[in-house]
Amino acid sequence: MYPLKIRKAQIYRKTENIMENLKKKDFVPESLVNESISNPEILKELVNNLLKKEDTIRYNSHKVLLLVSEANPEILYPEWVFFVNLLKSKNNFHKVIGIQILANLSKVDTLNKFENIYDDYCDLLDAKSVMTTAHLAANIGKIAKNKPNLREKLTQVLLDIDKTHHEIGRKDLIKASVIDSFTEYFNEIKNKEEIIRFVDAQLKSKSPKTKKKAEEFLKKFK
Repeated sequence: MYPLKIRKAQIYRKTENIMENLKKKDFVPESLVNESISNPEILKELVNNLLKKEDTIRYNSHKVLLLVSEANPEILYPEWVFFVNLLKSKNNFHKVIGIQILANLSKVDTLNKFENIYDDYCDLLDAKSVMTTAHLAANIGKIAKNKPNLREKLTQVLLDIDKTHHEIGRKDLIKASVIDSFTEYFNEIKNKEEIIRFVDAQLKSKSPKTKKKAEEFLKKFK
């Protein structure tokens, strides 16, 4: 019993120290990735931190978990429902976290859970927050790459952004994120001509960022 008590005390102190570090604005997310993957207690604490009010703790925890979901997505796959619930939050930062992590987890979605939330996820392309919409448009490409069965459908969703998103003044900027998504899986898609035509049209975009993205894309793929 005694060694177990010592072990629990050590874990508590370690977690406490990590939480203190997460309060620092100069915290380096990469420093905690390996430990988060190997230590379930720390991983769970980071997930819980996503709902904390303290912006710095939430932001740093998000950055660590984003890296974890890229390097070792199966570790976070059991938390799928938690991240789905973030999509329904009134807090746009929560929505963005859900959008990003779920896109990464689609790589290991052997149970096809994403198919059940497809509409809820893609409906955020018409969110009131440009931050939410732009992040969604940028992450659809990961899902299209990871889910060949949805690739054509998701491609059409991106191509139809003018019909999907109704805030006219923001469409040009959001199309930069659409191009990012196409870049993610362009080599995997069979019918490339429609995407090329879409990106070609962005050379006349009112958004300097979108115009630059279009130029880079066409230089790489056309």
